[in-house]
Amino acid sequence: MPPQAGTVAHDAILEAILLLAVAIVVAPLFQRLRASPVLGYLIAGVILGPQGLRLIHDSEGNRFLADLGVVFLLFVIGLELSLQRLRLMRRLVFGLGSLQVLLCGGVLSVAVALLGLKWEAALVVGFSLALSSTAMVLQLLTEKDELKTSAGRASFGVLLMQDLAVVPLLVLVTVLATRNPEIAEAMGMALLRGIAVVALIAGIGWFLLPRLFDLVARSHRAEAFTALALVAVLGAAWTTEQAGLSMALGAFLVGVALAGSRFRHQIEADIKPFEGLLLGLFFVTIGVRLEFDAVLDKPLLFVALLLGMIMLKALLVAGLALLFGLRGHQALRTGLLVAQGGEFAFVLIGLAADTGVVPKEVQPIVFALTGVSMAMTPLLEILGRRVSERIARQNYDRQAEAIAAGAGEIENHVLICGFGRVGQTVAMMLDYQRIPWLALDSNAELIEHFRSKKIAVYFADASRRDVLMAAGIARARAVVVTLDSASQAVAAVTAIRHEAKDLPIFARARDHSHAVRLSKAGQAHAVPETLEASLQLAARALKSLGVDEETIDRLVDLHREGDYAALAELGASEAQLRAALEDGPIEEGEVGAKRGEK
Repeated sequence: MPPQAGTVAHDAILEAILLLAVAIVVAPLFQRLRASPVLGYLIAGVILGPQGLRLIHDSEGNRFLADLGVVFLLFVIGLELSLQRLRLMRRLVFGLGSLQVLLCGGVLSVAVALLGLKWEAALVVGFSLALSSTAMVLQLLTEKDELKTSAGRASFGVLLMQDLAVVPLLVLVTVLATRNPEIAEAMGMALLRGIAVVALIAGIGWFLLPRLFDLVARSHRAEAFTALALVAVLGAAWTTEQAGLSMALGAFLVGVALAGSRFRHQIEADIKPFEGLLLGLFFVTIGVRLEFDAVLDKPLLFVALLLGMIMLKALLVAGLALLFGLRGHQALRTGLLVAQGGEFAFVLIGLAADTGVVPKEVQPIVFALTGVSMAMTPLLEILGRRVSERIARQNYDRQAEAIAAGAGEIENHVLICGFGRVGQTVAMMLDYQRIPWLALDSNAELIEHFRSKKIAVYFADASRRDVLMAAGIARARAVVVTLDSASQAVAAVTAIRHEAKDLPIFARARDHSHAVRLSKAGQAHAVPETLEASLQLAARALKSLGVDEETIDRLVDLHREGDYAALAELGASEAQLRAALEDGPIEEGEVGAKRGEK
C-alpha cells in the first residue's frame, strides 16, 4: 500500500473510532444531565473539529454518512405515519408549510438585501435561512412523543413542505448562477421530474416491497430481512437524489408506503440502530462545519442577526399557525420549534458560494447562524413549552367558572382526573351502571373532541382548589385519578384529600414506588398498572398451562397482599409456593423472609 494511501486509511480509522466514542459517551452523559443528546453531539463536533482539537475533519465521507442519519430518521418517521394521517395533514403541509416558506423566505430576503447584499444573493440567503432543521425538530418531538400534538403536527407539516421546497431552491441557485432567463421552464421541468420520482417510489413501496418482504420473511433469514430493509431505504434515497430531490424525502416516502405493512415493526427494529448512530454522526458533523472567525470579529452584530432571525421566524410561523386554527399557546410553541436554521442551508449556501451567487465571505456567517441556531433548538423547545404552559394556566381561572356552570348542582358523582384511555374506560364502566361522572384533563385537543360530542370533560388543572370546588368535590362519591404525569397525579391526590378528608380516592400508579407516593399523599387506593398487567398476564398463562383457577386466584392474591417489590426478585421454588399457598396469604415482607430461609 502506498504511504499516502496508508495515511488516509489511518486517519479514516481514527476518525471512525472518535465518532463511535462520541456516541458512546455523549448519549448516556446528556441523558443523565437530562439534556438533549443532540446538543452534546454538536458541542463534541465543535471541540473535535477544525475549530478545536482538529481530530475530525469536514470530509465528503463524513458528510455522506451524516446525511444518511437524516435519511434513516425520516424513514422511521414515515413508518409511523399512515397514508390516512398524511391526507388529514395535507392542509398543514401544503397550506401552512407553503405559506411559511414563502413568507419567511420573502421577509428574510428583504432583510438581507437591506444589509447590503445584491438581490440574487439576498434571495438565496433569505430562503436558505427560512428553512428549519428537520433532524433537530423531529428528533426532539420523537423523544418527547409529541408528534401527535397540535404543535407537533403543525411543525411536521412545515418541515415536510420545506424538504419539498429544497428542489426548486436548488434549481433557483443554478439558474441564478448561469443567468438562464428560462427560469419558469427550468422550475417546471424540475417539478415534473419530482412528481414522476415520487410516483415511482410510492408505487414500488406500496405494491412491490411488501411482496418482497413477505418472500424474504419466509426464508427465516434475519440478515436477508435487514438487508432488504436497507436496500429499500438507500434505494429510495438514491432515486430521489438522482432526480435532484432530497435523499430524506425518498426515505420518508418509502417509509409511509410500508407503514401499513405487517412487517412495519420488524423493519423499524432493524433500522433503529442505524438511525440512532448515523443521526448522532450528523449532529457531530454540523459542529465540525461551524466557523467562528467571522462571528468573533463582530460578536454583537452576530448575536443581533441570530436573535433577529429566530424572533422573526417564530412570530411569522406563530401568526400563520393562528390562521390555521391553532390556539395561541400551540401557535407560539410551533413558531419556536421551527425558528432555527436548517441543515439544507449548508447545501444551498455552499452551492451558491461555489457558483458565485453568494459572496464567499457571507458563507461562514450563514453557516454560523444556521449551526448556532440549530444548537439552540433544545433551548427553544423548552422555552416554547414553558411559555405555552404558562399561557394555558392563565386560562384555568376562566375554566373554573365554565366547570361550575356546566356541572351545575351535580352530586353523588365520580370525579375523573385525567381522561386518556384509562379515564375513558372508567367513564364507560360508570355509564353502564348509570353512575354520573365529570372529567378533568389538561389536553386541549382531547377536550375539544369530547366537548363537541357534548361529553362532560373540562380543561383544568385537577390540583387547583377552585377547580375542585367548581367540579363539586364536596358532593362527589369518589375520585379516580388517571393522570399520565406522576408528579401531577401526586399533586392532584394531595389537593383532593385536603378538600375532602373522607372521600375515596382511586389512583392509577405507574409502579410500586409511585403507588407508595400516592398513598402517602392522600391515603389513595393506588393500582400500579405495570404490576397489575403482569399479574393478569401470568394468570392467563397459568390457566392455559392447566393450573386450576382457585390456585391461580390465591397465587395472585398472595402477590397483591405481599410486597410488590418481591415481584422483581428471583421466583421462589415450587415447594415454597406450594407451602405459601397452603398457609394462606403471606403478610407484607414475608415473601422475602421465606426466600432468605432457603
